[in-house]
Amino acid sequence: MESPNSNLNCAICLDHFRFPVTIPCGHTFCKKCITRHWDTQSKSDVEPQCPFCNEKFPARPILKRNVSISMLAEAANSTSSSCRETVMRVSEGARAMLLCDRHKKPLVYYCKQDKMSVCCECAISECKNHVQVLLEAERENQELLLTRKSAEVGKLMEETERNIRELTENIAKAKVTLQQTSTWVNTKFSSLMKVLVEKQEATEHFIEEEKQAACSQAEARLNELQERAQKLRECQDEIAALHNLSDTQLIKESVLVEVPRFKDIPVDVTPNLQERLNGVTDVLSRVSKLVSEDLEKAVSTAMGQDKQASPQDKRPVLAVVPSPAAPSHPGGKEGLSAYRCSLTFDPRTANSHLLLSQENRRAEHLTSGPRPVPAHDARFDHTWQVLCFQGFTHGQHYWELDVSKPWAYLGVTYEAIPRKEKGKRCMVGMNELSWSLQLDEGQLIAWHNGRRETLSGHSTHSRIGMLLDYEAGTLTYFGDGQTRLHAFHCAFTHKLFPACWIGEGVSITLCST
Repeated sequence: MESPNSNLNCAICLDHFRFPVTIPCGHTFCKKCITRHWDTQSKSDVEPQCPFCNEKFPARPILKRNVSISMLAEAANSTSSSCRETVMRVSEGARAMLLCDRHKKPLVYYCKQDKMSVCCECAISECKNHVQVLLEAERENQELLLTRKSAEVGKLMEETERNIRELTENIAKAKVTLQQTSTWVNTKFSSLMKVLVEKQEATEHFIEEEKQAACSQAEARLNELQERAQKLRECQDEIAALHNLSDTQLIKESVLVEVPRFKDIPVDVTPNLQERLNGVTDVLSRVSKLVSEDLEKAVSTAMGQDKQASPQDKRPVLAVVPSPAAPSHPGGKEGLSAYRCSLTFDPRTANSHLLLSQENRRAEHLTSGPRPVPAHDARFDHTWQVLCFQGFTHGQHYWELDVSKPWAYLGVTYEAIPRKEKGKRCMVGMNELSWSLQLDEGQLIAWHNGRRETLSGHSTHSRIGMLLDYEAGTLTYFGDGQTRLHAFHCAFTHKLFPACWIGEGVSITLCST
């Protein structure tokens, strides 16, 4: 009967394979044997051919080692008698192998059912009906799984670090916003009599507590994200260390590796301090206006300077516009007209879909498509938008716009608003540089920095009035010149330009009266 190991013999030297190589026809020989055979044939000008099946090759094939037969041959050649697990090096630089404790032969297979490495005799006697793969193949499979886990951990680390950066930036922005609110409140309190000092201190203490609370909560989330990043780094190091283990240890330990799972941690910092202070700002605004006007009249009457006072002394007091919770602006439409200004659209900024007319007081979104316009750094290339030529850095200013139908965004913006990008970021109200009121069928929506606030009330006003009080930090909207629609509160820091986003088929006219 043919020996089980006869298939591990070279057909040329009839001995166990030594560095077996497989040629294109599929037969395997010792590297030295087939090389010597072909060298002999080449001396007789004979083309290289298989000594077993006589298949000829146009050129001498490149010889590559047959790893599987190498391992089987090494197992058959093993004669170790050690009673303990011994490391054996396979010839020609192969990976270190472990010997079976029972048969003292190299571990060449991995039994998937028993989840352990076995030698060739164990594979035949004990794992005959089990699913087996070469140990090296199983290692490659497990290393592939480890690579995927490592990539997943790396992705989680990248996301966590990005969240850390974003949260850090948002904390800094929140601190600036809260500081601006604090400055605004302090300015209003400082203009009142000493009787208000106690309330000023109480309000400032409240703001500081809110600031500390908001920042403390955000910084606690930041610490948690940093701890998460540390855990992910430790997991990454643990995975990297597994590659240095032996086959059996690597396979055993890799199964135990678990990718950490975390719950989402919000990275936004959105203090609602201004909304909570609406009641305080309402009282401050009305009291400031009342005290300033009455005090001016009382001093003028007492000193008899009504006629002698200079134009500068007689200038009207720029009162603070009430908060959204307050009654309508005193004097109705006539009172607003005292601050009316004349505006024109800036053709350099107009998108190519918009046509300006009536001495740049009317802007219409053409339904026929874009028209050729000269390139300009100030122009909105992809956004249906236009700015007014006039801008404001101080004072009170009121203007009205006629809108043909409700599909527009009306607001103000700093000059630095992006103009060349695609997407909503260039739209007025969709970035931190601008504020807008969206007119839509059935609803009104206030926008700032991409955050929306749906307003109650009717949205059928065809004429929209806008009152900007730069020092007070308010932008107030009126419907048909009388109905108060909404007011933004902010500490303005740069020059503000009126801006309009105009939907298709819509026209907007800047009213002169």
